[in-house]
Amino acid sequence: MSILILVPDTRRIGVTPRTPRPRRDEVRTRVLDAAAAVVAERGLGAATLDQVAAAAGFTKGAVYSNFGSKDEVFLALLEAQVAGRVASVEAALHTATDLPAALAAVGAELARPDAVTQLLFVEFWQRAVRDPQVRRDFVRFRRDLRARIAQVVQDVLDTRPVTPGWDAESLALVVVALANPDAVPEGLVARVLGALVEPGD
Repeated sequence: MSILILVPDTRRIGVTPRTPRPRRDEVRTRVLDAAAAVVAERGLGAATLDQVAAAAGFTKGAVYSNFGSKDEVFLALLEAQVAGRVASVEAALHTATDLPAALAAVGAELARPDAVTQLLFVEFWQRAVRDPQVRRDFVRFRRDLRARIAQVVQDVLDTRPVTPGWDAESLALVVVALANPDAVPEGLVARVLGALVEPGD
């Protein structure tokens, strides 16, 4: 005796198959992309996690499952933005055929307009002055950034001569100081770094 088992056709009765939940790293990426759009439109002070969640297509709970606070979201965004620029500089240095080309690549990347990063940096700096917890996180971010740039600079110095008295840490400070496209004239970064890394007499 055979038994006939009927399986309902969900396509015919209007049942929609479940959409797979996005992976944690996908949620984080979408939240940071949304945060960049929100801060570009409203600034850090006026931006809210409700706005970020809506722009990302999630609930605020999904944002909190990846980040502990608004400050954590926007500091992570700042770190991601800066890491992307450092990676671009590093890639340009690896493909440059000579020192002038390498310096020009660094100068071009530092001069590239990046309103979101500049806005986040300035607003976090202003908050860090008044809030000890924000200050600790911001100082850590700045320390990590300088160490990352120093490593990139050291990789360059390992294959090229340098003016006596300059080291990777000092040159990293120069790079950070010149990383302001609104205030630094075009070509100045390449000129300054060229004077520092060319061998002295």
